[in-house]
Amino acid sequence: MKISSKTATQARHKRVRKKVIGTLDKPRFSVFRSHNHIYAQIIDDTAHRTLVASSTLEDSIKQLNLSSTATCTASAQVGQMIAQKCLEKGIVNVVFDRGGKLYHGRVKALAEAARQTGLNF
Repeated sequence: MKISSKTATQARHKRVRKKVIGTLDKPRFSVFRSHNHIYAQIIDDTAHRTLVASSTLEDSIKQLNLSSTATCTASAQVGQMIAQKCLEKGIVNVVFDRGGKLYHGRVKALAEAARQTGLNF
């Protein structure tokens, strides 16, 4: 029986989340990619708090008049936004959690934009 891509993604997500834990010193940089949008959060798992969040649903991203929010360009903008918010709060080092998705396309564009803006992971 063939494993569906959804089941494979869920298995990858569970396997990665066993090992990736964010602390206050080095929080978790969580990425969720839906069909139309991309969401990024900086999470302190010890306190169960979201420290910083950004997505393609924000007004600042919508004002860029992108052709679609489901593109690598939109994902890169979200990566820059979340990195800027992190640097304002003094967060420099994070642990990257790709959410079970492959490190390719929109997830990769978001991660590389965050790195170029100043986050270390």
